Amino acid sequence: MATRPAGKAGAWYNGSPTRLKRQLEEFMETVPDSIDGVQVPIPGARIVIAPHAGYDYSGACAAWAYKTLDLSRAKRVFVLGPSHTYYLEGCAATTFKKYATPFGDLTIDQETAQKLKEVIGMDNMPKDNEIEEHSLEMHMPYLYLRLQQTFDSPDQFPKIVPLLIGSNNGDAEKAVGRALLPYIKDPDNAFIVSSDFCHWGSHFRYMVYSPTSSPSNLIKLQKGDPKPTGRPIHETIRAVDEAAIDAVKSGSHDAFLDNLQQTRNTVCGRHPIGVMMAALELLREEPGFNDKGLFSIVQYDRSDHSVELPSQSSVSYVSAYAVA
Repeated sequence: MATRPAGKAGAWYNGSPTRLKRQLEEFMETVPDSIDGVQVPIPGARIVIAPHAGYDYSGACAAWAYKTLDLSRAKRVFVLGPSHTYYLEGCAATTFKKYATPFGDLTIDQETAQKLKEVIGMDNMPKDNEIEEHSLEMHMPYLYLRLQQTFDSPDQFPKIVPLLIGSNNGDAEKAVGRALLPYIKDPDNAFIVSSDFCHWGSHFRYMVYSPTSSPSNLIKLQKGDPKPTGRPIHETIRAVDEAAIDAVKSGSHDAFLDNLQQTRNTVCGRHPIGVMMAALELLREEPGFNDKGLFSIVQYDRSDHSVELPSQSSVSYVSAYAVA
């Protein structure tokens, strides 16, 4: 099998090219034509963080990241995602030649993938696990549509480099970030970092609560507990997410790791984000890049904004961009 099938089409997003295009365009139409006082796409915004849930849940939030994404010079697009289908230490690269979407196929840059495999010591993704993995696939239709909007024909599209980033410690994240640094410095490369934020509920084994809505004052609830008498649960979810968002905005990889250590926030793409933050910290040490690579958060959303009972659940979504 040379092409990785679009396995979530028809389930996590519409499998009809016409309907899918209409939905994604409608999402993007809700995003302003200028963000932070700059016309979109943001010039030089080659790096984005975007969610990967079903489009009915996170598609509107993801539109903000994709509308800021500058692909005008892209010859290669890296997609960094976490593994949901098997435990992974280190990183893993695809062995497929193409990724299918309802709009058409995206071609893998196998040469670059091989070079990174040798530098980082990456494994190959098991094909069955990669086919089941949604953290990479959910970005491909959005990416394809943005490439259609940017280039005249599919034969001009940049190739993609899908990578799974495993459960690495901080030092390992810094090492992978250093390996990616030459590619981040090159303006012909763009990066999509795939992550949802707080997964709250018994299903996710994360049910923290703060009576004061403070991420420094968290207790653990149980599914059968009564409704808390203090501030509602959804305020705690927001506070925990805002603390993680502030850490991302700080540009400090260590600050991000410290925040996750403190709150145990279930940011599923914490390792892809950590790798990118480590790389961008190194980027700012390079001549001419001192003021680059800081994330701007452009959208925050949740699957449920009104969680009040321990029996409820919620997943959070964030879109961000960085100019490099």
